Amino acid sequence: MKRKFFAILLAGMLVLSLAACAAQPAPSSTTAATTAVTTAAATAAAATTAATTAAPISLDLSTLASQPDADEAAAPKYVFLFIGDGMSYPQFQAAADYLGAIADEDYAQSLPSVGYADRAGTVLGGPVALNFMDFAVAGSAVTYDSCSFAPDSASTATSIATGFKTYSGMINVDETGTISYETIAEKLHAQKNWKVGIISSVNLNHATPAAFYAHQASRSSYYNIGLELIDSGFEFFAGGGLLKPDGHDSENPSENLYDLAEAAGYTVVKTQAEAEKVTEGPVIIIDENLADSSAMAYELDRTDDMWSLADFVSKGIEVLDNDEGFFMMCEGGKIDWACHANDAASTVADTLALANAVQVAIDFAAAHPGETLILVTGDHETGGLTIGFAGTDYDTYLDSLTNQKISFAEFDEQYVASYRENGTSFETAMEDVEALFGLKLAGEDGDRLVLTDYEAERLRTAYELAVSGSEEACTQEQYVLYGSYNPFSVTITHILNNKSGIDFTSYSHTGLPVAVFADGNGAEAFGGYYDNTQIYVKLAELLDVE
Repeated sequence: MKRKFFAILLAGMLVLSLAACAAQPAPSSTTAATTAVTTAAATAAAATTAATTAAPISLDLSTLASQPDADEAAAPKYVFLFIGDGMSYPQFQAAADYLGAIADEDYAQSLPSVGYADRAGTVLGGPVALNFMDFAVAGSAVTYDSCSFAPDSASTATSIATGFKTYSGMINVDETGTISYETIAEKLHAQKNWKVGIISSVNLNHATPAAFYAHQASRSSYYNIGLELIDSGFEFFAGGGLLKPDGHDSENPSENLYDLAEAAGYTVVKTQAEAEKVTEGPVIIIDENLADSSAMAYELDRTDDMWSLADFVSKGIEVLDNDEGFFMMCEGGKIDWACHANDAASTVADTLALANAVQVAIDFAAAHPGETLILVTGDHETGGLTIGFAGTDYDTYLDSLTNQKISFAEFDEQYVASYRENGTSFETAMEDVEALFGLKLAGEDGDRLVLTDYEAERLRTAYELAVSGSEEACTQEQYVLYGSYNPFSVTITHILNNKSGIDFTSYSHTGLPVAVFADGNGAEAFGGYYDNTQIYVKLAELLDVE
């Protein structure tokens, strides 16, 4: 009898509850305040905040329990897609924690190892959120591809651009390499007459940017990818230089890609002075100060007179802006390269550089309320970055990263090469290491950057291997220690990372999900936990392309 009574009572309560819920008005949403991050080139240390509010988004929800479909939100006219290559939760959280550490005067005094009595009431200030971390909507995307839980950029960017999985190393084709997939950028260009811009801090025919215009069974087919770049007819390309512009056979060169682009109607620009004068497309702007592998310089190595990723976004808006609409994909590609090399300071700096580029889009959205969607995501995680290291227990000393003034790549080129050529002693080389990374062989008690005997021996061994000319890792132990990088440079960054409370587990990619941050028209569709192919699906539905 009691069971029957309670069953009837619960049923009645459920009916009343559902009726009350149905009577509630549908909620409206507004975009959250965003935090803009700007960094000095050498230190990547200064942060500023800016708040931006977009017009409320009207939601027509059929039931309170259901999530809004993409087609229920007003379609945006301007879409920005920012992809931090190799950027997952560890990368942007490390950047935010770093900013919090350098902004907190009591940071070191509040650490767990200090002890309760000596903390004197100090409290950790916490991270300083990057602007996109405060977007109205945050989701997560799973990144596996058709052959790996730790996928590459070609396959994951294919998923984002087309909604299809494929093998690692393949761009916008199926696993057989015989069926091509049309990208969201191509569809918007053809079906809606939108202008399209592609920006990357690495090479414009590298995997991620190529995934928005090319269709190749191998991501290494750089020349053929370059031909497809030209054939795309997209109005704006900018960033790093084209790989293999004369083809893959140096003895029998093909017609130069830049010459072919000009013949096809593109203006090809290779200096900042020329770039500043550009007002319309189609145009290909190559950064004037190309660095390693013809990519843009790492943010740590960029000087104030060199264009940043944000500058290329600004120029892209100037070229693409029109009444029909535009789509812009901007890749922070050197986040990935820094993580491959286990260079935490460069990772943080280039993540902040991407945030600065996002700020340009945020400012544009403020001037175009109700018309703009901004997405920020990653293709995969690189390096297995962790905040925390066995040697520092529960402490982190992220402010120690400010001592690094140069990327590993610049150090290799400007310093290590000369050590080998000149027979420089380890002690002399360490003078440069102290000036450029803060690590030192001797110093005052309590100086966290003074090397222990163990660390000094690690560096000496790596130095001897580096100057001997035997850089290639020939044993399992050497690969675990150095990967495919210069033993001296990578050991320097490993030690500085660890002293800062940072560590990496890999020189490759990992299987972590990536975040998807969304703000503006249609942002609600990107909440939740889903496969990365759904980024394309949600965009296609929202923008009404077939």
